[in-house]
Amino acid sequence: MFRVHVTAAGSRARTGTLTTAHGTVETPVFMPVGTRGSVRTQTLAQLIELGAPMLLANTYHLMVRPGPELFERVGGLHGWTKWPGAFLTDSGGFQIFSLSSREMSEEGARFRDRASPGPLLLTPERSIAMQRAIGSDVMMVLDQCIDSTSPVTQARAAMELTHRWAVRSLTAHRELPPGPTSQKLFAIVQGACFPELRRESARVLTEIGGFDGYAIGGLAVGETRAQREDTTEMVTELLPLELPRYLMGVGTPLDLIEAVHRGVDMFDCILPTAWAQHGKAFTSHGRLDLRRGVYRNAEQALDATCDCVACTTYARSFLHHLVKAREPLGWQLLANHNLRFYVRLMRRARMEINDGTFAAFHAEQRLALAEGDQDNPPGPTPRIKPRPPSTRGAFTVVTHTDGFASVRHLASSETMHSSNQPDAEAERVYVAQSAVLATARPLVVWDVGLGAAHNAMALIRTLERSPQRGAIELVSFEHDLDAFQLALAHQKEFAHLRHPAAHILAKFGRYEQLPLTWRLVVGDFLSTFAAERAPDLIFWDPFSAKVDTPMWSLATFRALFAHLREHDRSVELFTYTASTALRTSLLLAGFHVARGVASGAKKETTIALRPGSDPLPHALLDAAWLARRERSSAKFAADIPAEQHAELERSLAAHPQWRA
Repeated sequence: MFRVHVTAAGSRARTGTLTTAHGTVETPVFMPVGTRGSVRTQTLAQLIELGAPMLLANTYHLMVRPGPELFERVGGLHGWTKWPGAFLTDSGGFQIFSLSSREMSEEGARFRDRASPGPLLLTPERSIAMQRAIGSDVMMVLDQCIDSTSPVTQARAAMELTHRWAVRSLTAHRELPPGPTSQKLFAIVQGACFPELRRESARVLTEIGGFDGYAIGGLAVGETRAQREDTTEMVTELLPLELPRYLMGVGTPLDLIEAVHRGVDMFDCILPTAWAQHGKAFTSHGRLDLRRGVYRNAEQALDATCDCVACTTYARSFLHHLVKAREPLGWQLLANHNLRFYVRLMRRARMEINDGTFAAFHAEQRLALAEGDQDNPPGPTPRIKPRPPSTRGAFTVVTHTDGFASVRHLASSETMHSSNQPDAEAERVYVAQSAVLATARPLVVWDVGLGAAHNAMALIRTLERSPQRGAIELVSFEHDLDAFQLALAHQKEFAHLRHPAAHILAKFGRYEQLPLTWRLVVGDFLSTFAAERAPDLIFWDPFSAKVDTPMWSLATFRALFAHLREHDRSVELFTYTASTALRTSLLLAGFHVARGVASGAKKETTIALRPGSDPLPHALLDAAWLARRERSSAKFAADIPAEQHAELERSLAAHPQWRA
């Protein structure tokens, strides 16, 4: 049984408990990897003292040696290893993927192993039978893992085979006689780095049903960190809230914290012990490489904040000596330290989520965990031009699988244009739909939320194709220019900013090239807009309702509508969202509301209108939308008190748009 306890504000991070036959596992949790039933270099006493409630063992390796017969004789892995906590067993799919001599078919995976005298066949049914013999608390379906950068045709074929194997694994699990303890079975979402495949995989597996949890597989096998984070974020959103989510084989401490932020509950990775073997340690001072000569005479502790044996007993110089001499004790000490670092990180994450402080913790850790050796940073690499920083203020640059870049807000982890090519969306949603822009008369255009300037530059590109039109005054409002400055520094990723207009605007606050005058207004929009001439056209693109909450309130839209009354002609407002709550607020503010074009995954966007003397060719929402709104669970925006809902419902019903 899995139970969610607390979900962090402004994040999908959550705490929960997974109840197993060998104890309760508090999540988010890191599972040390004990591939063959033991965690490398660590004794049973060390593992118990470590406090990790669950270990990972591997079906493939335990099937090859010692084989299912031994486990049936000794009563499973728990009794054999004396481990008192829970075990999760991987199905063997990743290990087969890493072999060179393998043959995949509908039946299963046929392979050779040096420890086996002949070829072996691992089928979904045999994988379940082996995991039943092992007696693991959580079993995995057999899947086909492939390189995350594989072509889409290969990724689809592997994903569909994984789905069919998942059904066979579930059937085998149900048909085998009950074991001595209850065992849970997790399905595995595949699809490489193709969003449409990942969405399909999550949908198919959840529709099959009957699984006790879901894993995200096929990551940390070739993709970039940004691709991994985007895929994880998308998949967790599609998985059931009430079931655990397991990110397989990932990764560094930073990877774990980013995945916790995106709603992942369970992790495993070989890095803590594998990197220890090569003298590397995760510490509160950054990642240290004890092989470096700088530690030959270093007498301070490895990590002053850690209470493991390596940190409380030995100096860095001794650990350096053990690593350079390839003494097994060095590997053991650093592995224990690294495992403790991971377990403590997850314990701290659980505490921060429960205390309601995870957002600040995440923002702090995503910087701290990315650090290298802070005490002895390596010198600069010569002859290499440094890349511009990928982070500025509250924002960072992310690159998507489709090749385009976006700006992400660090604290909320929300991304400008997370799934749509930004320039295409700006052109389609904010410029191409406008009827006012198609006229030749002089216009005032408000660009509310400059961001990375995609919307403003889309307008400029349009004007350059039509130089004979009337004068346009473009006013961009922004309270935080860090996103704009960050994008300007990354022109390789943000090609639209190679135009001189953006750089002139950034330097002087004004750009003029007839018929366009572009001005920048820096500060709080709600305090500055009243001093500006009322617009004919509005690009409404504040970052999001979560990040810029006041900008999406009913009070703001009412103030905006009042400011437009000096016009005797129509005004258009375009925005990217089509939420029921937003459209309700616009209607209550006095606007007429129409359907905007689809954009990427969004079936509709939104157009708000202040009707004037010149009619506009937009399809207004009708009574059918009102009927659909009745079924919505979020009819009003969060800024509207519940006690006002009844009165506002009457106002909405009396809106002149419905009479029209």
